[in-house]
Amino acid sequence: MPREATVAAGPPAAVTDPAAGHRPTIILLSLAAFASAASLRACDSLLPALARDFGTSTGQSARTISMFALAYGLTQMLYGPLGDRYGKVRVIALAAAAGVLASLGAALAPGIGWLIGFRALGGAAAAAIIPMSMAWIGDRIAYEHRQATLARFLMGQMLGVIGGQFLGGVFADHLGWRWTFGFLSVAYLAAAVALLAQASGSDAAAGGASIDFRRRIAAIGAESWPRVIFAIVFFEGVAVFGALAFIPWDLHHRFGVSLTLAGLAPGAFALGGLCYAVFARRLLARLGEPGLVRLGAACLAAGLLGLAWGGSWLLAIPASALLGIGYYMMHNTLQTNATQMSPAHRGTAVSLFASCFFLGQSAGVSIASALVDPIGTPAVFAGAAALLVVLGAVFGAALRRRPAAPS
Repeated sequence: MPREATVAAGPPAAVTDPAAGHRPTIILLSLAAFASAASLRACDSLLPALARDFGTSTGQSARTISMFALAYGLTQMLYGPLGDRYGKVRVIALAAAAGVLASLGAALAPGIGWLIGFRALGGAAAAAIIPMSMAWIGDRIAYEHRQATLARFLMGQMLGVIGGQFLGGVFADHLGWRWTFGFLSVAYLAAAVALLAQASGSDAAAGGASIDFRRRIAAIGAESWPRVIFAIVFFEGVAVFGALAFIPWDLHHRFGVSLTLAGLAPGAFALGGLCYAVFARRLLARLGEPGLVRLGAACLAAGLLGLAWGGSWLLAIPASALLGIGYYMMHNTLQTNATQMSPAHRGTAVSLFASCFFLGQSAGVSIASALVDPIGTPAVFAGAAALLVVLGAVFGAALRRRPAAPS
């Protein structure tokens, strides 16, 4: 039976929420996801200020983004087995504590090299939070309810995208860019303290499994479906975040708007994601996973082309909101499938998924950094739109051929 038929047959929204018993932990995990996402996007709005204060080029300043994503992607491969062995919530809490130190280091960085180094450390610390949270939800929520639960959890991430970009611009304009990292250290500290108190109860079933990374990788990679998911999420990261990182820069330099306004416009990206989260259950029931992916890719392409061809910075707000809706339609479907690739090694599987995604982000930002000066941001946005249309068609077709996953 096709996957979409199974999903569409799920219970209506009026049914009692199956995640209700886990709500306190999910809220705390969402707080940690906020800190992680805000940290990831914090430098998007800071690039002009960093280039000015440190006397560097756009490409050099953008390494504060690409090195964060690179470290995030590479360290995923460590956290999965640790989460499976010692408990996912405990690992998340300790990683948030490390995020406090990395953010404080970035706030005090005396030069661009130090800042890039602390950003890489921050990426390594943040790497545990969202994938381990997804794996924890996958352990406890049945597949047919999982996409809606993940969408609600990811509201913290979406708000973090808004906070990282918008507050980064506000701090840069009015207090100085260093205050951005002071704010992040406070957010990480709150998440770390709360989750450490929660870890013993939430991780009660953890322990006993050995950390045999090579065997886990071999078991996951032996199946063709995980390889499809890994490839698609890598190129999704290249296309979406290679473009998204340069929206504030484009608005600041093409239209002369302040960094505050430049950070506000792409913050609409997360607002679009919040709209998706509210209606995720209904959209999934009506469209099924393949339809959701195809519509998401179309929204992404339309939003990027709107940014490329728009004649006013104000048009970037609805275009970014459309980007957010389309991205979470596509990416949340990828995430849900990732939680079911290998139930026996769920933490490792989801970490590999996130590793591919953030390695794609790092590659995308690096590629865009090399292209933005010679060809301009509109051409970068248009190229990303074309790639996403192809990915949506390929992933939608693959979902139709994929049999339904067990809960």
